[in-house]
Amino acid sequence: AFKEAGYLAKVKWSSWEHILGGDNIGRDLLSRIIHGARVSLVVVTVALIFGLLIGVSMGLVAGYFGGLIDEVIMRVTDIWLGLPFILVAIVAVIAFGQTFTILIILLGILSWTPFVRNVRGEVLSLKTRDYVSLAKVAGCSTFRILVWHILPGTINTIIVIATLRVGQLILTEAILSFLGAGIPPPTPAWGAMVNDGRPYINDAWWISFFPGVAIFLVVMSLNFLGDWLRDRLDPRLRQLN
Repeated sequence: AFKEAGYLAKVKWSSWEHILGGDNIGRDLLSRIIHGARVSLVVVTVALIFGLLIGVSMGLVAGYFGGLIDEVIMRVTDIWLGLPFILVAIVAVIAFGQTFTILIILLGILSWTPFVRNVRGEVLSLKTRDYVSLAKVAGCSTFRILVWHILPGTINTIIVIATLRVGQLILTEAILSFLGAGIPPPTPAWGAMVNDGRPYINDAWWISFFPGVAIFLVVMSLNFLGDWLRDRLDPRLRQLN
């Protein structure tokens, strides 16, 4: 037990040496939460960029070309949304090992679907604009039209989705780490820290509590930021307000 191991006095909560207490082997909890935040943000940012590139590219192609290409991309997206991601992630970790590369790939392939749907919707509207028609008449290539004339019109939507997606990816990474399929140990991970405190919840509740609070505050803040950006960047919502 926690008390029997002699750790309780060593990591007493709210001591000057450990403002948030220590974990089950005496490591300072605050420093591990801060370090875990840095690791999580790096992993999530790289994964988000990976997913953003895939999702935006597929959304541009689906919306611009339409027809069979659009139908295939959207059906693939629907099928992907129906997959049990947590189960897929656990199987992938068992098959390929628990590494940062595997985690980034898993989070990246989770994050691309909302970009496809929303960017496609924007492109369906933008491709009918006069400046796009003039670019076609001027002989611009399809790639140039997509990148220089249509993509800039989707930037606001991409920013909002990316902001909202960061919070969701942080939460997903925490869940995977809690289940032992996320950030590989001994690197601090918020989800793993919550799991580490489970056996000692009665004697040392802070081991799980404060990492859980950190997850909650970060995810909630990013969701609020995403909602605020959506209200400011969406011209339709600005007109309603």
